[in-house]
Amino acid sequence: MDTQNPVAVTEPHPGVLLITLNRPRVRNAIDQSLAKAMDTALTRLETDPALTVGILTGAGDHFCSGMDLKAFPTEGVPVVADRGLAGLTRARLHKPLIAAVEGAAVAGGFELALACDLITASDTAFFALPEVARGLIAAEGGAIRLPARLPYHVAMEMLLTAAPLPAPDAARYGLVNRLTHKGEALHAALTLAELLQTHSHNAVRTTKQIVRETRGLDDHTAYTVQDPLSTPVFTTTTATEGAHAFTEKRPPAWHQ
Repeated sequence: MDTQNPVAVTEPHPGVLLITLNRPRVRNAIDQSLAKAMDTALTRLETDPALTVGILTGAGDHFCSGMDLKAFPTEGVPVVADRGLAGLTRARLHKPLIAAVEGAAVAGGFELALACDLITASDTAFFALPEVARGLIAAEGGAIRLPARLPYHVAMEMLLTAAPLPAPDAARYGLVNRLTHKGEALHAALTLAELLQTHSHNAVRTTKQIVRETRGLDDHTAYTVQDPLSTPVFTTTTATEGAHAFTEKRPPAWHQ
């Protein structure tokens, strides 16, 4: 892989955008150049109608070691505008994004994975938020998202002691969707991407939007937010096709 390019973008299957963090010599640490290249790739995923699913992974043996601490004193935190670390952690992406994790996903690297919708990981991977040991805060989603994804005391141990969480334990807690053998996390992510593509793209995107916009709301408020988003879906030709395909016992032929 071209080590001069901090992010490599490929399309392994039609409709799937594979975004590879490409600084393997530093465990794909995030500097400003990587952050900007990542933001460009995510913008392409969002704006290209031919793309329906994104996969984020790392080159070499690791996913991402987080912010490049050597670059931090001169470059600062590698955020992009209001979209957060590497243009992802605070972004409002409409299309699903899958993290395929090998090796280390630590600090900001773990926060990138937490910002994804699905996570696959090899059984030799591990996750950690060691910011407190560096005099920093897991401020790009770690302190906010992790307690909602893990049992409270497990999350707090990771946040307050910098203790790592092996991928098999993360899978046991439900943080990892697919646990694989070493070197197979990307294959599992591609399989998930293919499964997502068999469904209505509009329904998938709207479902993701509803989950994001109703999180933390009480039921009454959540329905108030959900209904204007979900009601139009029931009047689309894709909804009608889904019903016909079910009754006729055939795969749906989506036109979207």
